[in-house]
Amino acid sequence: SIDDKQQRNQKIKILENDKLAQIKCRLETKELWEKFNELGTEMIITKSGRRMFPVIRASFSGLESEAKYLVLMDIIPVDCKRYRYAYHRSSWLVAGKADPELRLRHYVHPDSPFTGEQLMRQTVSFEKLKLTNNVLDRQGYIILNSMHKYQPRVHLIQLSTNHNDNSNNQFIINSLLTTSLPKSLDILPTENIKTFTFPETIFIAITKLKIDCNPFAKGFRDSSRLTEFERLVIVSMYEYVHIYNRFRKVLRIE
Repeated sequence: SIDDKQQRNQKIKILENDKLAQIKCRLETKELWEKFNELGTEMIITKSGRRMFPVIRASFSGLESEAKYLVLMDIIPVDCKRYRYAYHRSSWLVAGKADPELRLRHYVHPDSPFTGEQLMRQTVSFEKLKLTNNVLDRQGYIILNSMHKYQPRVHLIQLSTNHNDNSNNQFIINSLLTTSLPKSLDILPTENIKTFTFPETIFIAITKLKIDCNPFAKGFRDSSRLTEFERLVIVSMYEYVHIYNRFRKVLRIE
């Protein structure tokens, strides 16, 4: 009967959810992220795209050896606020409401799909993921608003092992690889997705913080005599000094 079929399908979904419930994800760079998090992690973003540091590196357990999985990452706003850095307090303060939310993008790990056996034997690194503040980006980078707080998320999607579902698997992969992605993963069956978040990876996106916010950099901001190349060189210098200073605090270098 129809009722029996519905009950049977429901049991299958419950079993699939139970299988995903056994899957664990470990943040391999947890110790480094925690050190940055103690101070308030800042992530520099640029128009041309910039890699994250620290990097998200994750390992998985509890997978089905023969099953195939996609691993991807996205980054979502933590709240509806915009922040500013108060130099006199050496801390971030709420500066008002958040800017309009940008189109959510997902970064599919380039080695996907993995078999469960492959995933359980290696660490998955998102070192090639890049962040940008360019809303017109066509490179597939993750687009963020500067001075906003974000939370990275790691998603694991189990693909169907049924040969008849190969076209559906390809649809899922194609949907995730397009740059005009849906706002969420709602297009996919929820029983096939498991999402992992790590609170210690929350960060504030910044752009040229030492120049745009530093009162001592006024001369550089007002100068019209610099060429674009000279400007880029100085911006890079400020960024690296900023990273070095944060490293000194994290590693307690005297």
